[in-house]
Amino acid sequence: MRSPARLKYTLVLAVIAVSALVLLAWSRDWYVFTLAGDSADRVAVPGSVAAPALSALALAGIALAAALAIAGPVFRVILGVLQIVLGACIVLSASLAAADPVAAGARAVTDSTGIDGAASVAALVAGVSGGTWAAVTLALGVLAALLGVAVLVTSRRWPASSRRYSAVQFDEAPARGRDASVSDWDTLSDGRDPTGSDR
Repeated sequence: MRSPARLKYTLVLAVIAVSALVLLAWSRDWYVFTLAGDSADRVAVPGSVAAPALSALALAGIALAAALAIAGPVFRVILGVLQIVLGACIVLSASLAAADPVAAGARAVTDSTGIDGAASVAALVAGVSGGTWAAVTLALGVLAALLGVAVLVTSRRWPASSRRYSAVQFDEAPARGRDASVSDWDTLSDGRDPTGSDR
């Protein structure tokens, strides 16, 4: 059985890894469209077009992991819930692109051909290939949500955060110390050395 500290950092690193993979998927080509016509042009549809929200979701996951590493027990629960929501949003983005690749990639076709409009683009696309990255991203979204569940289930057993992240508290200076500081300042104002023996 893993120690609480090891479990904590394993989950934090897993959240970072999944988020980084989602960002990688967002940067890859998800589909390739073959356009109708004599030239049979091909248009690549990157994840940034098919599922543009993924970059923000991935970066939010990385930021969440950083916060999770130093969060207290209450905030761990909140962050665990947020991680589940992020995973669900990743699944939704990938599912929408997988359900209708032509609609998801319409902007790439418009940028390439100048043809706009859902019906016009759909009529122009004669074939669609690819889809692996959409499926991978869907799986990553499920995994991200499961990591959020794991955080909720295990976070109470995690060790406390380092004291250096605790709120800083300043003790009130003793009255005599304050009086001495005021006296030293007055002495300096008079042009005398507060450390000298002639005080």
